[in-house]
Parts: sequence; structure tokens; C-alpha cells
Amino acid sequence: MEETSREAMESKEERGDMHDLESDTLHTPLLQRRNTLSASHLALVGAKVSHIESLDYEINESDVFKHDWRNRTNIEVLQYVSLKWGMAFLVGLLTGVIASGINLAIENIAGYKMLTVVNLVREKRYWAGFWYFTGVNFALTAFAATLCVLFAPTAAGPGIPEIKAYLNGVDTPNMYGANVLIVKIFGSIGAVAAGLDLGKEGPLVHIGACISSLLSQGGSEKYRLNRKWLKYFKNDRDRRDLITCGSSAGVCAAFRSPIGGVLFSLEEVATWWRNALLWRAFFSTAIVVVVLRGFIELCNSGKCGLFGRGGLILFDVSDVTVTYHINDLLPITIVGVLGGVLGGIYNILLPKVLRVYNLINEKGRLAKLLLALGVCLFTSVALYFLPFLAPCMPCDESFGSACPSSGRSGNFKQFNCPNGHYNDLATLLHATNDDAVRNIFSTSTPNEFRTASLLIFFGIYCILGLITFGIAVPSGLFLPIILMGSAYGRLVAKAFSAYIHIDPGLYAVLGAAALMAGIMRMTVSVCIIFLELTNNLLLLPIMMFVLLISKSIGDGMNPSIYEIILDMKGLPFLDAHPEPWMRNLTVGELAAVKDSVIYLGVVEKVSTIVEVLRSTSHNGFPVIDQGSDSENRVKEIHGLVLRSHLIKILSKKWFLKERRRTEDWEVRERFSSVELAEKAVKLEVDLTEEELEMYVDLHPFTNTTPYTVVETMSVAKAMVLFRQVGLRHLLIVPKYQGSGIDPVVGILTRQDLRAHNILGAFPELAKKAHKN
Repeated sequence: MEETSREAMESKEERGDMHDLESDTLHTPLLQRRNTLSASHLALVGAKVSHIESLDYEINESDVFKHDWRNRTNIEVLQYVSLKWGMAFLVGLLTGVIASGINLAIENIAGYKMLTVVNLVREKRYWAGFWYFTGVNFALTAFAATLCVLFAPTAAGPGIPEIKAYLNGVDTPNMYGANVLIVKIFGSIGAVAAGLDLGKEGPLVHIGACISSLLSQGGSEKYRLNRKWLKYFKNDRDRRDLITCGSSAGVCAAFRSPIGGVLFSLEEVATWWRNALLWRAFFSTAIVVVVLRGFIELCNSGKCGLFGRGGLILFDVSDVTVTYHINDLLPITIVGVLGGVLGGIYNILLPKVLRVYNLINEKGRLAKLLLALGVCLFTSVALYFLPFLAPCMPCDESFGSACPSSGRSGNFKQFNCPNGHYNDLATLLHATNDDAVRNIFSTSTPNEFRTASLLIFFGIYCILGLITFGIAVPSGLFLPIILMGSAYGRLVAKAFSAYIHIDPGLYAVLGAAALMAGIMRMTVSVCIIFLELTNNLLLLPIMMFVLLISKSIGDGMNPSIYEIILDMKGLPFLDAHPEPWMRNLTVGELAAVKDSVIYLGVVEKVSTIVEVLRSTSHNGFPVIDQGSDSENRVKEIHGLVLRSHLIKILSKKWFLKERRRTEDWEVRERFSSVELAEKAVKLEVDLTEEELEMYVDLHPFTNTTPYTVVETMSVAKAMVLFRQVGLRHLLIVPKYQGSGIDPVVGILTRQDLRAHNILGAFPELAKKAHKN
């Protein structure tokens, strides 16, 4: 981070903009941008600055691929299909087991912590309770933050923006390794058990993606845990599909919501979708549900320590009959409006906090650790002392033995109150996040919480929700949003208590869903997740109503929080909707402001290939068939060859002594399509002078069917094509072919289609866009 910051400042100094650098620190992206097309790109992946490249989702239809495709046996096809379903099964199984283990660990660690605090408070040893509560939280946070800072910086945060970028076609390095998976698991346990205002839901999505990635490449090459029999999946396309299944499995594991998990991937993270992928994602989530159900049955038998019946999130409100009345229309509408407005405000404030945190994190590892510990200290002080502000409330006789409760969970916590009384604020604050949501969602308890307690709870969790996200620990946004939303939903029910006919606990559910739609801008998946979460289908009509209102208002204020974070991190995500001004610009005009295209011949000299690879960072090169030496001959496009394929050719020294076309058998002896689909290493090969004078036949390795667009096509149309097909390169061809005309005008990459890059290269468009 420090090196990147110095580079950004040096770049500013060269342009004489140091004054702008100082004044705009809190209003610029986390990494400085260059106003050029196809610039070398850096982005924040997790909490680590990394070099970003695009992924090869396009099928490379070279002669090698076509031959292998035609000669596949039925056994090979069956093996490939079976492995895909087997991988989907393993993703669901491992994600479910790991999620259950995380739940067990969090519930037991937090449970013993809460029991000890309750006993100390009951003995009126308040300061001893505070120091114990704070000390345990401090140690757990230090454990989680140290893991992230020292061993896996990319494990910090939820990981969902990076997954969203990966499925969009952006390679996010060091994001899915074995070390990240381990740190994510244990870091989530420490951070959530410490009582920080974050959830394990986002990290579980990342954990599912990590499992998928490791399975798709046969394990971890770094730790020599690689299996060659999984060679079919060492390509970007199959890895993308499996990571999509992993994301669905992660959401399912977090909320026990199989359909919601599939819809989350479809609506929020996946850019590319098809029916076969839908089935495999659903299969993975079904396996997760079976595993979770098995653990729940095990825990119900009392074999899980303090885990008990309260773990594996399920906020069941199925015992409530939802009856609709015209009087509920206004408060429900207010819940939806507040969800959109508060969500938009949250999306304005959180980026400002993240920019401040970025300035702190740039100072090094110790600064990251101290920031996390500072947030932990503030959280512990607030959660411990605020319940003392609330007066004790007498238990209603109708509550029976449930009031007061003196354990670590349950409504009506006695805390510092005498027998027969409970502390409503302690019920919400002296509990794990899951228990707090379960308590505030509780039904048939309209007068359990005072208005002042709900306001305090809402206010402190709004503050904690802003300052906790962004510290160097695995964290998720789902549960903090649910806590904030449920509080204001219950407050609305309080305000209209004389008129409403729907239980106040259900208003808490509606508030949580509305705020999630207002911040994340998801509707369908959120609706299904909450229906599966609460086990009450009667909520469907009013749930849809508040979600539509909340999302509509939020969209009018700003983008979703994940889109904002993607932009701040510098991840080149291509949105589904191009900017309106892109209709007025052609791809030919974009090509005119780029460097000239570098061509290779169909049979090229080794020295030329080496020079091109060393002098450029391009990942694709047009291959031109120039025919005879006649100047009047029209040049033809043979296709596009990838940098990774050229490196493999050079590393194997597959050279010819004379300029000629090779036979098919010569290529098949040394190369296969599966091998060519793997990631390439850096160019590290020693060549003699004699070898440099030899030739390489590029015919067998060239993608003869690359996607091309005519130079008069609008940038908006090209961007839609680029995104929907999942391209890395898009060739621009001239409108007219003829002698002396280059067959390729230019090559479009992901960076060329980014709005800020285009506006930087065309200042007049920037002025018009600003006016509009």
C-alpha cells in the first residue's frame, strides 16, 4: 500500500497537482487513476494492492482445441460431466461442514463469554465484568486482525465485491488460496465472537468461493497439494462456474436459504448465467441444507455445548398469522421509504469512512492492527455500559418462566435487575448478533422494548455499522444491516401501535429487508432469503411491496454499496448499462487514441516473438496472413494468439529451422487444449542465438474465430457485447477492406470500456457528461 501511495504521489508531482492531491484526499478513489486507455491497472483486492488482469472466458477455437474437441470419446465426455457434478457436490458438502463448524465455535466462545459476564453482573461486580468482557473481545479481535494483517490481507472484508469482479471477468489475485481460506475461517470466528458489528454471512460467501477455486485447480500448487486428475478444470470458464456455485452455497450456509442462495448469485454476483449452471448451483445449495439439517439434529440432542437450538440462523416467525388491514398500508409504506432513504445515506457515509481508514492503513501493519483494536474497544465499551442507562421493567405474567432469563440467550434478560424484572436494552446488546436479531424479531411481544431502548439500539448500531466495516478482519454487511433495519422497523410499529394489525416483530423483519434492499439494491433474492429465514410465506406480498419501494428510492440516490466499493477499490467492473454518452462515440475513435496494434505473422521468427513479449504487457496479438511479398496483396486476419500460448511455445522450444506450415501430428505430440487452457507462467527461458533465428508456426494456436466489431459501432453496443460474452479482447476491423489497409484497426480491452478512462481521453465528453 505504501509503494502504491508513493507512486500515486510521484505521478501527481509530475503533473504539478500536489495541491489537488492534498485537498481531494477524502473525495477520490482509494487508488489514483491515470487518464489513459489500457493503462497498467492496480486495485485493492481485500486489503492488498494487486496488479489486475482480465480473465479468458472465451473459448479459444484454435486448431489444437478443434482437434481435441472432435476426438473426445464418450468416456471422456462422461468423465467431464461427472466431475462437474461431483465438484458441485463437494462444494456444498465442504461449505456446509465449515459453516456448521464456524457456528459451533462462535456460539460456544461467545456463550461462555456471556455467561461469565452475566454471573459477574449478577454479583454486582460491574467493573470485573467490564474488564473481562473487554479483555476477551480485545484478544479475539487481535487474533482475527493479526491473521489478516500478517498472513492473508485479501481475507479482510466480506470478499463479495472481489467475487463479483471475478465473475465479471477480472482476475483478483491471491483471493482464493488455501491461506485465505484458513484465515477467513478462523478470522471470522474471532471477529464475530468478539461482538464486533459484523456478520459471518459475507465471509461464508468468500469461503464457498475459495473452496470452489481450490477444487477447480486440483488443490493448492503453492503448498504442493495439487491433483493432476482434475486437469479439466484448470481454465477460467469452469473455474467461474464453480465459484458461482460456491457463492450460492455460501449464502445458503449463512441463512439456511437454498433458493435464496441461488438467486443471490443470479441477481448480485454473477454476470454470466445459463440453465446448466442454475441446476448445479441449486444442487450445491441442496447439499448445504442437508448438512446443516444434520448438524441441527445433532445439536438438538445436546451434543454441541452451548450451541443448542439457537444456532444456524433461523428466525422462525411461522407461528404468527399475518392478517392484512388498510391501516397497515401507511406504516408499511413508511418502512419501505425509510429503507431507501437510510440505505442511500449509508452508501454516502460508508465510502467516506473507508477513505479515512485507507489513509490510516497506508501507515503499515501496526496501524491496521491498532485500528481494529480501537474499534473493538469502542464497541465493547458501548455494548457493556449502555444497558445500564435502561430502567428495569417488570415481567408480564403472560410471559411465564421465560421472564426474566439469566442465561446467555433468550428474551427478557435480567442483567442488573432484581428478580421479576428485565432489562430490555441488555436483551439486545448483551447477546450475540444472531441472538439480538432473534430477540428483536420475536413476535407476540409488542411492549417488550421501550422506544428509548430501540432508539439507543438503532443509533449505536448505525455508528458501529459505519466504523466496523473496513477494519482488517473478515466481515460481512448482512447482519449489521439486519440489526439496523429491524430496529427502525420496530420503531415504526411503536409509532403506529394504536392502528396496526400486523405483529411488531414482523415490522422488524420488514425493516431489515427494506434496509438491505436500500443498501445492496437486491430485491428478489432478499425477498426469498427472508421468507426462508422466517419460515412465513404470508409475508410475501408486503415483503415485495417494501422491497420495491426501498430499492426505487435508493436507486434514485446512488449506486449499491458493492458497486461503490468496486469503484473505490479500482476493480474494473463493467456495468450492465452503458453510459448514455457512449452512444455518441465509436470504437474506431477509441482505437485512434490508443497505441498502434502489434501484429504477428502466421509463421513468425522466434526473436520477434521474444521482443514483442518483453517490450509489451499485452495479452493478445492479432495474427495476420500477409501472403506473398506483393505489396498489392490484401492482408487477412488469421485470428488472435494469446500471450500465455506464446510463452508455452517458447518454454517448450517448439521451433522450426525454416519458415513453413507444420503438420497436425507435429503439434499434437507436444501440446493439448487442456494444457493450453492453464495459466501461463512468466517468460523465463534462455534462448541461444541459433534458436532466436528459428521460426514458430502460430497456425495451430491461433483463435481463428475471435469476436470482431466494425469501427463504426458505438462504444455502448460494444460494451454490452464485451460484458455479456465475457471477452478479454475485442478486435476492431475497418469498414472497408483493401490493399494497403490494415485488417485490424485496434483491440478493445476491459480498460478501454471503462467510463473514467474514456472521459480522461476525451475531455470534451467529460464536460458534456458533467453538464448532463
